[in-house]
Amino acid sequence: MFDRLKKTFASFVEKVSSEELTEQKTSELLDEFRLSLVENDIAISIADKICEDISSKLQGVRVGRFEDKRKILRNALYDSLMEILTTSTKVDLLARAEEKRKERSPLTVVFVGINGTGKTTTIGKVATYLMKNGFSVVLSSSDTYRAGAIEQLEIHAKRLGVKIIRHEYGSDAASVAFDAINYAKAHGINSVLIDTAGRMETNKNLMEEIKKIVRVTSPDMVIFVGDSLTGSDAVAQAEEFNNYVPLSASIMTKMDADAKGGAAVSVSYVTKKPVIFLGVGQTYEDLIPFNPTQFVETLLGRMEN
Repeated sequence: MFDRLKKTFASFVEKVSSEELTEQKTSELLDEFRLSLVENDIAISIADKICEDISSKLQGVRVGRFEDKRKILRNALYDSLMEILTTSTKVDLLARAEEKRKERSPLTVVFVGINGTGKTTTIGKVATYLMKNGFSVVLSSSDTYRAGAIEQLEIHAKRLGVKIIRHEYGSDAASVAFDAINYAKAHGINSVLIDTAGRMETNKNLMEEIKKIVRVTSPDMVIFVGDSLTGSDAVAQAEEFNNYVPLSASIMTKMDADAKGGAAVSVSYVTKKPVIFLGVGQTYEDLIPFNPTQFVETLLGRMEN
């Protein structure tokens, strides 16, 4: 994963470390680096910030040993990326689920995102994650808009052996979610995972429907599911959804096929909320917690020693 982005960082460090850094040369290298970041799905505002951070660290470092410049650069990149990925809000799905269980109330999570991102499969993965950690689950088929959506979620429910609450197509999506929460309360189920209609972020009517679901259910979390392979589109979608219903966190799918990796960084930065999981395959177990420190160390690992 992230091979292209890793090569971008490594190449920049090699070039800067092997050059005599005049002011003009530094500017040229940073401009080239900025373009490479954008090409790897790093949002322009983030690319600008990283380059500004690097520029300030390189002030006065015009000559010197190769190893010294490598260390300065790696530390500057590490600090900049960690600042970008460190959000003021911390989201721990299991800890929140345990809190709700102690309150004898179900954890309620609304999933949003457009068609094709793997949202429904991701709900199945999150359900698996919760069940493996001792929490029971009910699914809410609140996508009453797209043909086949209810049946798709039913397949996941059957495979996982969990209850699904559904109404007919065209029915009120919020009422389905409301019924699912009441079912969970009546049967002592620990968590409710609510699917919503995959929609283009520009479809105002469907976005208003999401706002209604959130208003009716007062969820503990609203999670955006984004396709990492769509790059800047995923970033724009996350930003727009966050404008309608403040997100709690994001999950990025198809990361196993993403050679760039910049979308995960950008989504976290523009929403100011953490990416909590990465989808890395097709099975229900292919969901891994996102650790910013490990992610940054993976990107910069080639620069060590």
